[in-house]
This record gives sequence, structure tokens and C-alpha cells, in this order.
Amino acid sequence: MNPAIALPEVTPGQRRRGRLQLLLILAVVIGPMVLASAMYQWRFWVPETRNYHGELIGTGQTRADLGVVGADEPRWQLLVTAPQACDSACKELVFLARQIHIGLNRDTARASHALAITQPLSADYDAQLRREYPQLERYQLDPAAYGKTAGSVEGAQFWIVDPRGNLVLRYDATSKGKAILNDLRHLLKISQIG
Repeated sequence: MNPAIALPEVTPGQRRRGRLQLLLILAVVIGPMVLASAMYQWRFWVPETRNYHGELIGTGQTRADLGVVGADEPRWQLLVTAPQACDSACKELVFLARQIHIGLNRDTARASHALAITQPLSADYDAQLRREYPQLERYQLDPAAYGKTAGSVEGAQFWIVDPRGNLVLRYDATSKGKAILNDLRHLLKISQIG
């Protein structure tokens, strides 16, 4: 036979204090989740600053979506695209891609540089690329697919592509090499692939 345990009488003040403590605990646990969801949904208190210099491609588009035919590079890639003939801006970007690739120093093996074009190169420039840029990969560029993916962007473009073939960042012909190199170094530093 167990004797009945007598529970102390709970006063209304203690009950209110207990409910208040429960509400505070729930607010501390659930409040940040509700706030984060609201910030995401209605886009308020989102920082306007960024620490990359190109245009972020966060849509899941790939090199194949861009219209690059025959590319299957398992490393990070510095890709120059020329939807028309390879003009002076295209040539500058090809040179810049090689310089950035060299500037990676010990991470050079983790990246490559490439050119995707729609029209054949001039004989002189083709010979120069074979002589001075022996590691430059070349691909054919499908202009219809490029137009769908790149949109109204005209002229030569510089792209950073991850080892899975996803487009990560895009730069125009006026971009500075140091900024692109810093972005690529940051990507290589945080990357778990390639």
C-alpha cells in the first residue's frame, strides 16, 4: 500500500509565471525560424552587399545549356565564349583566361581554360593559339542554345564553370583580371569538388 503523495497547491501567480516561461522558451526556439522564413519569403533585411565581382548564375544552367558542344572537363574551367567572330575583346579574354590560370599558382592543376566559338578562327590567330596557348581547349558553340541561355548579352563573355559543368559566374569583356582571379581563388578555397 502506497501512501498518496500530496502535491503542493499551485497558486494562480505560479501558473501565470509557468505559462510565461513556456511562451518565452517557444519564442526563443521558434522565433528565429519564423523570422528567417519571413525574410526569405518577403525579402526584407537581406544584405545588398556581395563579395564576388561577376554575375552569379544560380539557375542550375550547365555548359551544355550554354551551347558548348563536346565539353566534359572534370575541373574548374575558365571559359571564353564568342557568339560572333573572335574579335579583339574575345582575344583579350582568351589572354586573360590564360593569365588567370597561371595566376592560380599551386591550384593550376584544379582548373583549365577554354574557348567556345561559333565561327572558325582566322588562320593567323589559330596558329598563334596553337603556338602560344597549347593548353587552351577549344569547343564549338551552338548559337541557338547560347542565345537562349545568355539572353540579350552580346559580345565575348568570360564564364567560370564548376567541375560538374554548372555555370557559376559570368563576366563581360570589361572585367578586371584581379577581380576574376580573387573570385576563382575563393571558389577553389571553399569547394569540396574539383
